Amino acid sequence: MRSIKTTTGAEIPLDGDLLAILEALFHEVTAKVLEGGSYEDMNREINHLVSQMSDEELRSYLAESLFLNQVKYENDRLESYMRKLQKK
Repeated sequence: MRSIKTTTGAEIPLDGDLLAILEALFHEVTAKVLEGGSYEDMNREINHLVSQMSDEELRSYLAESLFLNQVKYENDRLESYMRKLQKK
């Protein structure tokens, strides 16, 4: 199985699991925010990972990302609607 590396050298297997990439980004960037990490750091890390992917891998991960974001969007909308109902 092919893998890509973060800027610090951590390997991420490209097995179609978007959550593995998100977890790596969390450990490599988000967890370091307390140490001065920034939006720019996250953007650089994402671009570094994306630059290592083939067109096919990019399409696959984009499709999974859109799916997960759509589910999150639907859940957020439903949660908002449920809160409005509870207030009535």
